[in-house]
Amino acid sequence: MSDQTQTQEPARTQRKTVVGVVRTAKMDKTRRVEVPRLQKHPKYGKYVKRRTVCYVHDEKNESRVGDTVEIMETRPLSKSKRWRLVRIVAAAATEETAAAKA
Repeated sequence: MSDQTQTQEPARTQRKTVVGVVRTAKMDKTRRVEVPRLQKHPKYGKYVKRRTVCYVHDEKNESRVGDTVEIMETRPLSKSKRWRLVRIVAAAATEETAAAKA
């Protein structure tokens, strides 16, 4: 009986993943990502743009300002960091790539 209870692990819940844009990359291994959303106004019914700011852990300093990234919830890594970088969805156009295309 003890063997069965030790081998059965509780199912890990699915963590939230969202897509946002890197707005600040001044810190080491930390990015400030804005996640846009639409919220319906309670009285007028018009949809209003809102944004959520998330501090993201980027272990390899891969992302740059303007990149669209996918982030995932994680345990608290610092006072404000609660997300980690999963992947870069789309890289921002840099001056070098813009000059090469022209």
